[in-house]
Amino acid sequence: MKRMLFVLSVLLIGTGVLFAAGAQESSAGKPVELVYTMTAVPTDAHAGAMRVFKETVERVSGGQIKVLTYDSASLFKQEQEVSAVKSGQADMTATAAPWLTDGSPWVSMFTAGYIFKSYDHMTTVLNGEVGKQVFDRIAKEQGIRPLGAQYLGTRQLNLVEDRHIKTPADLKGVNLRMPNSDAWLFLGRALGANPTPISFSELYMALQTKTVDGQDNPLPSTKNAKFFEVTKSITLTNHLVDSVWPAINEAKWQSLTSQQQEWVMEGVRAGVEYCDTTNLKAEAELVQFFRDAGLSVYEADVDAFSEHVLAQYLNSDFSKTWNLEFFEKVQAAAK
Repeated sequence: MKRMLFVLSVLLIGTGVLFAAGAQESSAGKPVELVYTMTAVPTDAHAGAMRVFKETVERVSGGQIKVLTYDSASLFKQEQEVSAVKSGQADMTATAAPWLTDGSPWVSMFTAGYIFKSYDHMTTVLNGEVGKQVFDRIAKEQGIRPLGAQYLGTRQLNLVEDRHIKTPADLKGVNLRMPNSDAWLFLGRALGANPTPISFSELYMALQTKTVDGQDNPLPSTKNAKFFEVTKSITLTNHLVDSVWPAINEAKWQSLTSQQQEWVMEGVRAGVEYCDTTNLKAEAELVQFFRDAGLSVYEADVDAFSEHVLAQYLNSDFSKTWNLEFFEKVQAAAK
């Protein structure tokens, strides 16, 4: 009897081991899928960075992670992307600080005009230890985790009419398109304009029909979206060293093994390098491109803009939510 029980136990244990091994094999055999969505058009550098991310992750993971990419707002409009990732309708998106202020008001610090002095300042902060602390806190508060910062370019003014904007006073009454979030709209007001919320995918038509008087974007975005076809002037204000943050659903991130997370981060780093290099090169060449296309390109009084814009933020409710420790670290990184 004892012998029969022993044999039966061995058989049951063996069956359990085989079942578990089979389950692990099945799980390992099915690749993890990441649905990555963004508003950018295919010619934008951060859309290219998404493709680099896909190629890198699928290659280094040996096909264990499959990335499904969607650009041009083909899945979600710009205003829907963050909520789609938070809810798990998508796994990843390319977002930015202004889209994360509702859930983390202190993030508005990174939306302030002239908060970063240069590209080097921005990438040192956001792709360094400060950025890691910022992104960890956002993940805990909102369930979406930024993984890095790609240089989108430095935002400049682009108007339908040929107008030289020297100071914020020159923007009085100008209907300036801004993305539809409180943080973006405040930036428009801080610049001195009348901010008008319009989705990026609808902006070309809004400029063409003069629904708005202008828009602000980095020069590469203005070229890639062909806004220069329906506008007449650009004023170099350098008002926001802009970055886009590849971000992932936090529950999805935590479901990945440490090895899978490292593969994802390898893709993020490759995407950052591609995006930054592409946009820095483009910015160096685009002023002449726009002049050749018939646009007037003007220089603003950047000191006047910087003083006015930062004063607007420091005297607003936005600054009351800022994390002073992070703010001091950001300022120190510029020195």
